[in-house]
Amino acid sequence: MHIEEYTTYQESEVLALYGSVGWTAYTEQPEALRRGFAGSLLTLAARENGTLVGLLRAVGDGCTVVLVQDLLVRPDHQRRGIGTALMQAALERFRSVRQVQLLTDDTEKTKGFYRSLGLLTLPELGCCGFMRP
Repeated sequence: MHIEEYTTYQESEVLALYGSVGWTAYTEQPEALRRGFAGSLLTLAARENGTLVGLLRAVGDGCTVVLVQDLLVRPDHQRRGIGTALMQAALERFRSVRQVQLLTDDTEKTKGFYRSLGLLTLPELGCCGFMRP
């Protein structure tokens, strides 16, 4: 497995990856996803034998705040350290940024994963978050 910056958007492989994890809100709007990639601060790809098996996409200013917008790994490649490697690469890249944030499903699995990387939930930091419904 190899981690690299994802600099050349290839719609078919991106849609296949997002589809593999059931993120249909993205796959149903491929043009919006393409524009999202174009406006991203950083996109990292995990490849195995040339195949895209994982991806991390971050947005923000890169100085004071970064939001990890997407972290996904093909289901048949999960639990192999790919998501960890992608997150560690992003956290290292943004080590001087005070606020590295993300939103994720409220499950013990996801909370355990992100805690293993040293991240805390908003309540653990004495914070709360807001989203438009």
